[in-house]
Formats: sequence, C-alpha cells, structure tokens
Amino acid sequence: MKSILFSTVEVTRQVFYKTSLSYAVVNLKPIVPGREPFDTERVVTRLRDLEGNELADLMLSVQRVGNVIERVYGADALTIACQDGKAAGQTMPHVHFHLLPRKQRGDRFEENKDQVYPELERTTKSLPEEFEAAISSPPTPGGRPDQGVEPLKVDADEDRKPRTMEEMAEEAEWLKGFFRDVPGQELD
Repeated sequence: MKSILFSTVEVTRQVFYKTSLSYAVVNLKPIVPGREPFDTERVVTRLRDLEGNELADLMLSVQRVGNVIERVYGADALTIACQDGKAAGQTMPHVHFHLLPRKQRGDRFEENKDQVYPELERTTKSLPEEFEAAISSPPTPGGRPDQGVEPLKVDADEDRKPRTMEEMAEEAEWLKGFFRDVPGQELD
C-alpha cells in the first residue's frame, strides 16, 4: 500500500477504511469514543477544491463508515462536521470530515448536545503540534485490537493525552475487521 498523508503527516497504518479517493483514519485525541476523521486521497484545503467524483466518493464513504461506526460504538446518531477553511476552525490544511458517534443517554455532551462544536474546535487547534509529538513517541506495548482488546475508552478529562501512532494503528487494525463486507472498501 502506498503512503497515505493527512495533510503532511503520514498516517498509512492508522487508516481503517479506504477507497481509491478517500479514507478514514483513527483520531489522535478523540473527544468521544469512535470520533474518526474522514479525508480525501488528494490533498486539497477546501471542500470547493474537490472534483465531483472526489466529493461523491467522500460523502458515500462518510455514509458507509458512519453506519458501521454507529453500530460498533453503540451510538444512536452521528454528528458529522467539516471545518471548511481557517475561519471555520480548520487547523490542518486538508479538507476532512469528523464522524462522532452520539448517544441519547450517556453521551459526554448529554446536557447540551451542541457543546460538541466548541469542543471540536478547541481540541483541533493544537492538532499539528500533537501529531508531531505522536510521530516522535516510541511505540507502546499492549495487545492488538483484533485480538480481543476493548475499543478505545475516552476519558472526558480535559487533560487527556494524545495517543501514539502505534496505539492508533492498533485501533485501526481492530476497526478494519468491521469493514470486510462494506462495498467500495479497498483491503490491503
């Protein structure tokens, strides 16, 4: 498989779903369990810069992955967000969507479901620096997600730390198993 970049960061091992034009990658510092960024293969900054076939593939992939993520994380709904440009809070210069599994009860933002938006903007501001730190972190020991390790549990604590690239790769391997029969998926 050729290298996959999220803007300028190589994320090939963190990808769990891929088509010829788009991919889904596990999140460095999710604000809810299962929050997954969705990106285009071709690096462009804005939604308006996508070709029609790229946009169609991206949206169909968001739908397909959203259906699986909602089921895997026991969600009742999804928040699908795109920060399209710097003024909208985009911190990585690569058009992408966020899929956030949401629950009617037990959701981190149960009191006010819209609080997810300022939190999303706040947590993405430091993303470029956190990616750099994760890339330079040594791998951590532990089981592989496809060997019975529980899915990611996110602490609502404001001090949660970014995960290592190895931890993200383990989650991606676990999630790949749920996409074996999803149409359009390119398996490695």
